[in-house]
Amino acid sequence: MGELGGFLKIERSGVTYRDASERVADYQEFLVAKPTEELREQGGRCMDCGVPFCHNGCPLGNLIPDWNDLVYRDRWQDAIRQLHATNNFPEFTGRLCPAPCVAACVLEIREGDADTIKQIENSIIDTAWEHGWVVPEPPHTETGRRVAVVGGGPAGLAAAQQLRRAGHSVVLFERDEAVGGLMRFGVPDFKIEKWVIERRVQQLVDEGVEIRCDVDVGVDVTAEELREEYDAVVLTTGSRVPRELEVPGRELDGIHPAMDYLYVRNRAIAKEDPSDGVITAAGKHVVVIGGGDTGADCVGNSLREGALSVAQLELLPEPPARRPDELTPWPLWPQKYRLSYAMEEGKAVGKAEQDYSVVTTHLTGADGTVQELHYAQAAPAPPFGPVEGTEGTLKADLVLLAMGFLHPEPELIDQFGLGKDPRGNIKAATYETSVAGVFAAGDCRRGQSLIVWAINEGRQAARMADRYLSALAGEEPQPMLVGGGDADEGPEGPPKHADGSL
Repeated sequence: MGELGGFLKIERSGVTYRDASERVADYQEFLVAKPTEELREQGGRCMDCGVPFCHNGCPLGNLIPDWNDLVYRDRWQDAIRQLHATNNFPEFTGRLCPAPCVAACVLEIREGDADTIKQIENSIIDTAWEHGWVVPEPPHTETGRRVAVVGGGPAGLAAAQQLRRAGHSVVLFERDEAVGGLMRFGVPDFKIEKWVIERRVQQLVDEGVEIRCDVDVGVDVTAEELREEYDAVVLTTGSRVPRELEVPGRELDGIHPAMDYLYVRNRAIAKEDPSDGVITAAGKHVVVIGGGDTGADCVGNSLREGALSVAQLELLPEPPARRPDELTPWPLWPQKYRLSYAMEEGKAVGKAEQDYSVVTTHLTGADGTVQELHYAQAAPAPPFGPVEGTEGTLKADLVLLAMGFLHPEPELIDQFGLGKDPRGNIKAATYETSVAGVFAAGDCRRGQSLIVWAINEGRQAARMADRYLSALAGEEPQPMLVGGGDADEGPEGPPKHADGSL
């Protein structure tokens, strides 16, 4: 496997980004591809573990040692076959997943020396697209059964593709003007340019998936109509109800959920008019509440818009610089400090700061518009209340709430008449809801989580829906290639912050 003793001889080469002070001036992807020879060397560091943990760290169960070795041996076409065996969209995970597989690499026992799995994965799929190895795979036979998939994020795309390849007629409903979910409208272009999503969407269309955008299921089409027209329904609507900031002054203008801002920004960039949008950070003092990825994306966008200053506030204490073995021992995701790409940019241009253990006490303004955020140091343990005598004030012309999400929007769930159970108590092994023939996957089922979990859940829900449809017809279900285990097996990935953000 790889080069014998390669991990002892070849130095680790980490992920490379464009210079922070330069990339903050545009919206192009900041990930820098490495030369092929360097990637082959990195693949050769894979140490042929007696018991590898990397693919256990990956919710999709990616066959990481296999394709590391294939890259080392310059067998790129075989590598993409192995990668696609478990992951429908490796270019999505290769750009956006925080890589719990890297944290679970046996080499990570020597902290900071893990194999560079994520960049190898991304290079495999980029090479495959470049050489034309990614092609539509329509089914060989048709079952005559119809499935509706509601929600066009990564879970819905994965479910639709798997069900279509099994021979079912699949219609994917999306209420926005294009599919991709938060990948398209929440995640900025500088992390994933939208043509990357579009080429996968085209692959699904070429395989026979019918995509209906601008259709709000539950409004334009009722749950009853879907149940009558389709043999099965898969709900992949995400977890979209944001956590609220319940403090005096929340009603002031200029305070918005993070996704309201990010949707405006992504639509503006798609129209090639970065100045377009009713919510803007240009020329403003911005405060972002929430220390996770969504908060970082708000910071990155605000800097590119020309904010005067950006402050990102996190309720929890600052994590330690190194893995705390007593809390998150290997192979768990290490709870340690990581400088986000956005804060790296903010520091490079001298416009952003991040503060920990901060709780917002109230907001004030004039003429109905926010002007100041009042805060205090937070107590180190729940409920993280304000510590008396530590109060302070920040200028705040725009406040963005990136505090995570609570649950899926309830209206459609109620229209289907689905039972609501606490997370973990639903039918995890079958992905079936309380209504026969209605399945759920992704964030709407497990709560807000990682993109890699969404793809895994979409694939697993497709497998279970296929079994259900085969049973309806009195047939034996055919094998459906799906990687990973059931959703409640394996690692949970990076832990959430106290505010619910990742």
